[in-house]
Amino acid sequence: MRFLLKQFLQLESSSGIILLIAALVALLWANSPLAPFHKQFIEAFLFLINEGLMAIFFLLVGLELKRSYLEDEMSQFSQVLLPAFAAVGGMLIPALIYWGVNYGDRVTMKGWATPVATDIAFALGVLSLFGRRVPDALKLFLMALAIFDDIGAIVIIAFFYSHKLSYLWLFQSAVLVGVLYLFNVVTIRSLIPYLLVGAWLWLCLLKSGVHPTVAGVLLALAIPEDGPRYSPLRRLENALHPWVAYLIMPLFALANAGFSFDELSWSSLLDKIVLGIMLGLFVGKQLGVFGFSWLLIRFRLARLPEKSTWAMLYGVSLLCGIGFTMSLFLGTLSFQKASYFLAEVRLGVALGSLLSGIFGALVLLISFAREQRSS
Repeated sequence: MRFLLKQFLQLESSSGIILLIAALVALLWANSPLAPFHKQFIEAFLFLINEGLMAIFFLLVGLELKRSYLEDEMSQFSQVLLPAFAAVGGMLIPALIYWGVNYGDRVTMKGWATPVATDIAFALGVLSLFGRRVPDALKLFLMALAIFDDIGAIVIIAFFYSHKLSYLWLFQSAVLVGVLYLFNVVTIRSLIPYLLVGAWLWLCLLKSGVHPTVAGVLLALAIPEDGPRYSPLRRLENALHPWVAYLIMPLFALANAGFSFDELSWSSLLDKIVLGIMLGLFVGKQLGVFGFSWLLIRFRLARLPEKSTWAMLYGVSLLCGIGFTMSLFLGTLSFQKASYFLAEVRLGVALGSLLSGIFGALVLLISFAREQRSS
């Protein structure tokens, strides 16, 4: 189990570096003489990436959710209560802050979900900079919190970003979900039938008005995990991980992270969307995660992660404000019919994530240094 966790953390950490490079390339590309090619790239591939490849990303998320639930790290109630409660706070408070900043504006209020998510690759990437000084329990806390964060994002996408529902296509989708679970019941171990039905399910959800990325999660929950080392779930998860980490997420960053500075001015820093997202990520995340964790521990319903201090927990709470990938995705969904707001969305996500990463790293650096001097 420790080997699997270590392998997962190493993969996510290295992918965070590649993701950062892709985001910087997108930003430079959008502000270079080659900017027209950047726009052409977005126009040609945005649908494929955001509706197609992101379904594979959510397939991987779903596989990780199912495996984590079935295995030790999330199988006990006592192990999931603290990160689950912290994740709720980390989604609720940022949404309320965004809502408060944009109150009264029906158009900009649509972006309330943008600051609710945590980017696991970036957050673990920053945490990994401190090496062995980070307690394993603290890493596990962050990983579990990000998983619950992803569950929240999936629920938001399913319920708030569906439109003009077609009940005929929804019925076909329900039938296909039944077929997937029938495969699971009769223990079909070949991945090919699951993937074929999953692709058809993606198309049906796309036609139904439900965001098609939900198909990835539904497919993942039907993939059998029957214990052996090379179960279908493990085979698919291991096969997808490098593709998602090193191809899909960098492509997502190239298509969604870049924005032209010509579309912004210094006054944009005071724009309601920018302020709502930036404060939601940087202030709301730390208040929600740390505050809800403190309440649970204060009332003795949970304990601090083993070998961790309050300062370490606060540093990790700050890192949860690195929303990047999921925040960009939710922001793009929020304003897909008002694309002129996307530059503000990307600026807010970039500033909020940057502040959270810098201050989170500083708090952890100080806390680890103090811990080392006292020991």
